[in-house]
Amino acid sequence: MFSLALGDARLNRRLCRVIEAMANDPMASVPNVCGGGWAETKAAYRLLDNARLDFREVLRAHSVPTLERIRQQSRVLCLQDTTELDYSGRPSMAGLGRLNYEQRQGLYLHPTLVISEAGVALGVTDCWHWARLPKGEPDLAESLRWVEGYERVAEMAALAPETRLVYVADREGDLRALIDRAEQLGFAADYLIRVQHDRKLNDPLDGKLRAAVEAQPVLGTIAFDLPAGGNRPARQVTQTIRLARVELKTRSGPGPQVTVILAREEAPPEGQEAVEWCLITNEEITTLEQARARIEWYRKRWWIEVYFRILKSGCRIEALQLRTRERLERALVLYLIVAWRILMLMTLGREHPEWCCEVVFSVEEWQTAWAIHHRTPPPATPPDLGTIVRIVAGFGGWLGRKNDPPPGPKALWQGMTKLSAYVEAVTAIRAAEIKFPQRKRIRH
Repeated sequence: MFSLALGDARLNRRLCRVIEAMANDPMASVPNVCGGGWAETKAAYRLLDNARLDFREVLRAHSVPTLERIRQQSRVLCLQDTTELDYSGRPSMAGLGRLNYEQRQGLYLHPTLVISEAGVALGVTDCWHWARLPKGEPDLAESLRWVEGYERVAEMAALAPETRLVYVADREGDLRALIDRAEQLGFAADYLIRVQHDRKLNDPLDGKLRAAVEAQPVLGTIAFDLPAGGNRPARQVTQTIRLARVELKTRSGPGPQVTVILAREEAPPEGQEAVEWCLITNEEITTLEQARARIEWYRKRWWIEVYFRILKSGCRIEALQLRTRERLERALVLYLIVAWRILMLMTLGREHPEWCCEVVFSVEEWQTAWAIHHRTPPPATPPDLGTIVRIVAGFGGWLGRKNDPPPGPKALWQGMTKLSAYVEAVTAIRAAEIKFPQRKRIRH
């Protein structure tokens, strides 16, 4: 998956074995992942205790192949968001902080997930994680994570000069400090942020941002299919588009210029809430097609929510039983990579099903999957990626009926767990040269 120089060949091998085991069975606990008894489990815990296993270096090692994937794209989306990790009721775990109130203890996680314009997960390049101090004690401003997140994206943009990077954030990222910092860095990366604050503008009437865009004529309409969510049924959404190029207010002199995109559903179905997004970007947008592209980028921000779901439900990171925060940090960064692999498998299977399956699966994996599913020997030529993804998802409970949507993350992480067990069994049988006798059919 990646290589990392820890200064000790044994540690390197141990790291590779542990992360490969986590990827093969993401839902398992550390002892179950190790599978080799107490000696293997103790070795894994020693790895998580080793100070040379710096979580920043592990993520940096993963960023190397991620950067190569970024360089193959003309534009990528850098999605950022925050999620909480709840470890309440773990008095033995040191170094936790309060969540929304003192009785809930845990950590906050703020990664940068990079995806292509088509929606393929390319990798994780950065991650803030922190524990809040008790109330009353001085603490860092948590808004710094958004500004520093943009700075890391800008640094990455310098390493991929042929690719345009776009920083995408929800309303919590609507910070004037971030907008100003992007301007100071010469917009090394573009930004696309959902508006939370109705900011004042530099104009004679001292107007505000939302009023300025609402005063513009409708440029046109866009339509898309909105998937079901919660109590909301799937439906088609039609939005009107308005654009405005405005200058934000400053105490003196010219302020930063932003384009405001207002996408509003004017006539939602009865009983349904209207879908409305107000976005700002540093780019100058003038046409309906340009606005449509930005709306599509913002809609892909949902992939980071799917990523969090994989981390929590697929990798079960909130169920980790580790005694120290240092152990937890090292385990978390490994699971960040494991969760990305599951999301990459899902998104790549959707966007490029025609690719050869060996871009993701080993020969042992796809041949075992084929033999278990079809009950026939695997073909000499590797099948396409979409075929093997569907087979693996079937192991995880995906039915594949005519009108079913493509496989989701749950079916894939459960399917990968079963596939790992199948491969292990087949490998053991081959190694032992076990031959099972043919059973005679009993006639009644």
